[in-house]
Amino acid sequence: MNDQVVDPAVSRAKFERELEQFRRLEAMHRQRGWWLMSAEFPIVQIAFFVPNVRPATVAVCARFDFTNYDLWPPSVTFVDFHTGKPLTHEEVGLQFHRALPDGTVAAMLQGHPGKPAFLCLPGVREYHEHPAHTGDSWLLHRGRGEGGLLFLVDKISTYGSEPAVLQVQMRVGLQQGYAPL
Repeated sequence: MNDQVVDPAVSRAKFERELEQFRRLEAMHRQRGWWLMSAEFPIVQIAFFVPNVRPATVAVCARFDFTNYDLWPPSVTFVDFHTGKPLTHEEVGLQFHRALPDGTVAAMLQGHPGKPAFLCLPGVREYHEHPAHTGDSWLLHRGRGEGGLLFLVDKISTYGSEPAVLQVQMRVGLQQGYAPL
């Protein structure tokens, strides 16, 4: 975790505002497959389910770190639903593709081998700290909605969990010592 440089009371108040905006429409968010797993300053963890799949299936889980918000944008880390361990690009298993105005397609999920995956999107700390985006300062986006919890959750859902296709592979075997019914 990064050191707190913003007055913690200021960051906490802004964190609480983001959380309150999310909770205000929580029933609607659940219909889109968003489940607020935990929220304790400065961390929010949300699971994203594949919509319209029964039984409910988690597509991805993300941790949002609001340390020094909003001098810094939130950090977004994709994590294992069960353990909270950060996931690599390969482990996330979703594509996060979006069409750009010029007709090309951009991959919003990025990562380097063996390193945690990151969301390449304005309003995300990893985007603004990446050398490829040195000319796109967070301060140009701050206060415009980018970097807000609802904005980021919507992008993860729109480009990640909602277009997800469930693929199931099962191996069935018998445990030694147990007879089939």
